[in-house]
Amino acid sequence: MKTEIEQYLTYLKTELNYSENTIKSYEIELLKYQEFLNLEQISYKKITKEEARTYLKHLDKMKYKNRSIAKNVSSIRSFYRYLVNKGVLEKNIFASIKNPKLEKKLPNYVSELDMLKLLDFTKDEHYKKTIYTTRDLLIIELLYDTGCRVIELANIKLKNIDLSEKKIRVLGKGSKERIVFFGDYTLDTLQEYLKDRETILGNKNSEYLLVSKESGALTTRRIAQIIKKIMKITELKNNVTPHTLRHTFATHLLNNDADLRSVQELLGHSSLSTTQIYTHVSNERLRQVYLETHKDYRK
Repeated sequence: MKTEIEQYLTYLKTELNYSENTIKSYEIELLKYQEFLNLEQISYKKITKEEARTYLKHLDKMKYKNRSIAKNVSSIRSFYRYLVNKGVLEKNIFASIKNPKLEKKLPNYVSELDMLKLLDFTKDEHYKKTIYTTRDLLIIELLYDTGCRVIELANIKLKNIDLSEKKIRVLGKGSKERIVFFGDYTLDTLQEYLKDRETILGNKNSEYLLVSKESGALTTRRIAQIIKKIMKITELKNNVTPHTLRHTFATHLLNNDADLRSVQELLGHSSLSTTQIYTHVSNERLRQVYLETHKDYRK
């Protein structure tokens, strides 16, 4: 099974263009499964439906939360689907194994007022401007203005950007391309940054939009660190990550009457059900508004 896992991870990288973090996550989940099979002396090719259910019970006994179990089963199901497509197996036994029920967890997002604070972080009296100021501001603006995933942002190349149409071609999950858009404020920051970018690179060359002096392109980890630094400057209480800004993008669109199908396309979701989680966020906002503003005059 070890060889098949290695081949599958290579497939995720070369064929589906998954990020290193995602591939590592799949590896961890599959090795967890392999450990159980070795312990119980079960062949991954001959595992029965009953044995697969025993594996879920094993994870439950190990005190894994339902969300972690669901993640593990989904990883195994994808692995078996790959083996079936490759002709290694005839049937995906995990296709009929249901994930445990999950509690609905609403995505964290930033309010419109706090978002303004993030976008205005350079105006803070304690902030000292540097050659990286426009780059760091652009990171915030692009994540919020386009709804990009952080890996998509890190992989944007200069050739992907159309300044006149204010749009960017990004490469999403499964190597699927889509077009995202940005507004006038982001355009101004982008044009200003392109001038600073040459100074940052010095004599180096890079095809990527976001760069540093040390390397040709910013990593997703470095982008997350920059956002964390900006969050401290603005003294926001929320834990703001790159994905928080993606959630914020979707939530603010729906709060301002964007239709769900359009938001789905902008986010690059393959299924509308994935996007529907944001309607719960919007409904929760409506509930809060109701509770805070509606008065019962009979009292």
